[in-house]
Amino acid sequence: MATTRSSILSTADARRPLVTAAAMTEFARGGYYATTVADVAREAKISPAYVFKLYSGKEALFIAALEACFEAILEALADGADAADDQSPDGILDAMGDAYAHLIADRTLMMLQVHAQSVADVSGIGAALRSGLGRVTSFAKSRSRADDDAVQRFIAYGQLCHLIVTTQLDGRPEDWAALLTKGISHPE
Repeated sequence: MATTRSSILSTADARRPLVTAAAMTEFARGGYYATTVADVAREAKISPAYVFKLYSGKEALFIAALEACFEAILEALADGADAADDQSPDGILDAMGDAYAHLIADRTLMMLQVHAQSVADVSGIGAALRSGLGRVTSFAKSRSRADDDAVQRFIAYGQLCHLIVTTQLDGRPEDWAALLTKGISHPE
């Protein structure tokens, strides 16, 4: 039986999300520089050559993972906004913040963003990071109908949450740690 071009494309299209998910896991674990295409291929249970058929290189693979990360964030924010009991701008932002805190409880998406920030000087990655942040900010603004100051605080708190989680500040006894974590909790 001959393989047709359309069946090859459909196989590639079916595997692309699996490879992207593997890339999210591996890049979140090791960062951009320490993670190889072979690491992603191993996680996806395919050959490195097949990864290169799907993506032009490591940078393109990282960007695809980052774009998938922001898609998941936007979906979580939308779900949070839709489920908000209080449909005021502040109520919606609070509900989106809670949804985001639950989303980053597994740390993969958060760590991918942290690693992306550390290599934002790589042109394509910086552009993808800015694009994702722009989409999240625009969505928060339009969905919540909050003013610019409230949306800026929402994004700033998100970054503070990253800092709290990555540095394991929850429950630390130091006064400065209590100041930074006051009123902010994260699901276990």
